[in-house]
Amino acid sequence: MPTAVSLFTGCGGSDSGLIDAGFDVLMANDITSYAKDLYNANLPETDYVLGDVAGVKAFPKADLLVGCYPCQGFSMGGVRDPNRKINYLYREFDRALRQVRPKAFIVENVAGMTRSGHLHLLRNQLIRFRSAGYRVEHKLLSAIDYGVPQERTRLFFVGIRSDLGQRYQFPEPTHSINLVDGTISCPTIRDAIGDLPLWPEGEYDTQPFHWYYLSRNRWRGWNEQARTVVANSRHVGLHPVSPPLERVHTDEWRFKYDGPARRLSYRETARLQGFKRDLQFPDTAGLKFKYQVVGNAVPPPLFRAVASALPNIW
Repeated sequence: MPTAVSLFTGCGGSDSGLIDAGFDVLMANDITSYAKDLYNANLPETDYVLGDVAGVKAFPKADLLVGCYPCQGFSMGGVRDPNRKINYLYREFDRALRQVRPKAFIVENVAGMTRSGHLHLLRNQLIRFRSAGYRVEHKLLSAIDYGVPQERTRLFFVGIRSDLGQRYQFPEPTHSINLVDGTISCPTIRDAIGDLPLWPEGEYDTQPFHWYYLSRNRWRGWNEQARTVVANSRHVGLHPVSPPLERVHTDEWRFKYDGPARRLSYRETARLQGFKRDLQFPDTAGLKFKYQVVGNAVPPPLFRAVASALPNIW
């Protein structure tokens, strides 16, 4: 079984995908305590090191190194400031890459890094990874294409050590919402959460629907795929049991009719991310943190597809 080390791990979306792809995750690392709690409740075999990656001086030798370092400065839903220190955590990943010297690596990041104003940082990562001795490919991937019932586009870098003489090819889509191409239909919101209670007390954010919340259409129906799951509980999309929204004018929407409405629960957002249906949420933190770690995660089926497409170099 090939081995992996995981950095900027979060609650385990990437690592769940790795394990499904046949990897043994030796070590995980993140700075968020509840992410570690949720990870340990569901993937207890991995050594999870809590703390700033800059404080981790040595990493286990492994076949694969993965990292999902945060870059909120490039996120469409975050603080769009490319000069923020958090956007340069790829340098810590580069440090680990040169120390571990794995046969391959996978990096996941937000799609906003490909915007014209941020391309210099994208290129800087490519230069670092290639100078470390890797043949690197990068591509934007849509989670829907790999069976995740959610609109979520992410940027992936995949590198294979140059001395191995191999190049990476990204996986072809396996699912679609347009069946003319012969792929399997992507699961819907109903497929993902239709068996859960409609009004799970204590599991969804009950704050009022502020004007900013209603500045865009946050509703999707049962037979559609969800909008992008976010980490801020206040901004999470509406559950299909809610009345649909209609546009009033620019940046203003309203409910089509009166009726009970609610946001998706943290458990439902986990399902829409593609986590296993029996994911355990320890009660060591409040609602805010449960939403946060799930919203920041990588959809496991998407990461599994990327990892499974690696050539047999083990």
